[in-house]
Amino acid sequence: MARPETVPPGFLRLAGHPLRWRLLSELARSDRQVRELTVLTGERQSLVSYHLGQLRAGGLVSMRRSSADRRDAYYRIDLARCAELLAAAGAALHPGLRLVPRPPARLRERVGVLFLCTGNSARSQMAEAFAERLAGDAVTAASAGSHPKTLHPNAVRAMLEYGIDITGRQAKHVSTFAGQRFGCVVSLCDRVREVCPEFPGHPEMIHWSIPDPGHGGGSDAETYPAFRAVAADLRTRIGYLPGRLGHAVG
Repeated sequence: MARPETVPPGFLRLAGHPLRWRLLSELARSDRQVRELTVLTGERQSLVSYHLGQLRAGGLVSMRRSSADRRDAYYRIDLARCAELLAAAGAALHPGLRLVPRPPARLRERVGVLFLCTGNSARSQMAEAFAERLAGDAVTAASAGSHPKTLHPNAVRAMLEYGIDITGRQAKHVSTFAGQRFGCVVSLCDRVREVCPEFPGHPEMIHWSIPDPGHGGGSDAETYPAFRAVAADLRTRIGYLPGRLGHAVG
């Protein structure tokens, strides 16, 4: 029987498979549908689905149904969980190999990032504010929507939990930024992804499949937990975004 220290940590056994590593790498760039991952990897859909199932079982990847078409589903990577397990894997080999977070990426120039959702009333407004707070001088953030509507009070309330006040921010139509150059465009809504216009300069296109916290109605008190969940998700994702942008331009 093998001694415990001779058995590779589960993360290495799971992520070390070539196809699973490729899937994780693609999902680290953007949330994806199975058919997209099939094209990107050049593998059969059944094989891609099998290995996505393995990654889901290991807690590295999750899946949610598309809000644009319930027949589709988006897969996303849990970067925080991957970081935790990767650090533990290093420490399992030798205590001195425990990984520590790298300092924020320093970009040679500021990168324009545009966040898009349908109403520009919650998700994209919160994302813009988080980017301004977390990325500092690394990015110039903006947000817009395909069908703008009034800023949701629960979005304001959720952001105040992070010490960020977005009171008074105005929703903008995506056409406001027509012809403007961005280094990165992030769609936060499955519907917006399908109607996202082209921008000059071929910016990096990233999709984060995040549900509309106000969808389905209900009072502000009833929907507030959904807004808190979206805020927490955006806080995590945007915390990793500067590193992604730094790698892209470095």
